[in-house]
Amino acid sequence: MAVQTRVVSIFFIQLVLLAVSGLNRVSGAGLQTGFYDESCPEAETIALKTIRQAISKDGTIAAALLRLHFHDCFVRGCEASVLLDAAEEGDAEKDASSNLSLRGYDVIDDVKSAIEKSCPGVVSCADILALAARDAVRLTGGSSWKVETGRRDGRISLSKEADENLPSSNFNIAQLKQNFVFKGLTKKDLVVLSGKNN
Repeated sequence: MAVQTRVVSIFFIQLVLLAVSGLNRVSGAGLQTGFYDESCPEAETIALKTIRQAISKDGTIAAALLRLHFHDCFVRGCEASVLLDAAEEGDAEKDASSNLSLRGYDVIDDVKSAIEKSCPGVVSCADILALAARDAVRLTGGSSWKVETGRRDGRISLSKEADENLPSSNFNIAQLKQNFVFKGLTKKDLVVLSGKNN
């Protein structure tokens, strides 16, 4: 039974990642594999090591990191605005009702701190989120893939945008379809993400 549950979980995570990669395509012009090969060649290794340590302490953090990445990508694109704290403009994305249960901010902070020691001011938090999602899946038995990097960090984070963009658990099917189509996602993406993400 445990093996079957794990296989289903891995399959679900891979489907979620396919959908999130669609959001990356929408928001990621100019991305490339190996963006940091010269400026910070050890970035991905440092991220993997730090994520491995976090998962060894708390196995549930892998799913939390994937969810954090999804919630970031669904609002303004994959640009780490979900990590920003509230500013004068009002509450930040992380303060939105649908984001109050997000976890993993501390892990992203740990990865960022570790990378900053080797390459200060080089690797974006947006790329760290994408790498963390990939590594979390890989380290829990899912597949691995090359992450295109080169994202720029967002500077605007508003809770109202998260409330307006993230699918609500109260949406009916027509609202969900409209929400997903607007993001360039398919009906298959809707089925995979809507029931498991809230």
